Amino acid sequence: QVQLVESGGGLVQAGGSLRLSCAASGSIFSINAMGWYRQAPGKQRELVAAITSGGRMNYADSVKGRFTISRDNAKNTVYLQMNNLKPEDTAVYYCNLFAQLRWYTGGYDYWGQGTQVTVSS
Repeated sequence: QVQLVESGGGLVQAGGSLRLSCAASGSIFSINAMGWYRQAPGKQRELVAAITSGGRMNYADSVKGRFTISRDNAKNTVYLQMNNLKPEDTAVYYCNLFAQLRWYTGGYDYWGQGTQVTVSS
């Protein structure tokens, strides 16, 4: 089965930077997209950034110009570089994978365990 392992979360001061990593392991036939979602206390989970197999990227308006998503296909790893962090970025960040595990199956969503990002003012 697929496992997503996240790292890079932590506590940072406003204006600082963090880089999140998410490594996918297991047998994967095809990755359609990888992305990052976040959920703050009392809020719904929202898409932060995503990147498709073709390299198309999408960002939430609130993070454009500050966050950058990238990938390393050889390592099945996706990164989220977060610069100029703000207190409102505080949330649990979840890695998301949409992929086929076999050529004859459809695509399914897989989720990481989540990593806490806390930005102090």
